[in-house]
Amino acid sequence: MADQLDVDAMIARYRGRAEAVQNRSLPPVAGEERRRFIQQAEEDYMDYSLVGAAKWSVEEGHLVLRIPLGRGG
Repeated sequence: MADQLDVDAMIARYRGRAEAVQNRSLPPVAGEERRRFIQQAEEDYMDYSLVGAAKWSVEEGHLVLRIPLGRGG
């Protein structure tokens, strides 16, 4: 599997997903459905953007993603 894994491409896909979520239009929903949709979009954006910002390495046979947290990261 490691021979087939293009980590840079995977991380780029996550960056693209984060951008897509950020630019996603709001469907015609109201009330609680709207709140849930917005909450899910915010969570999706955070997840995708975190992975999209990762630096990676392979250590002892494991893919290691280093994700900067905050300004010092």
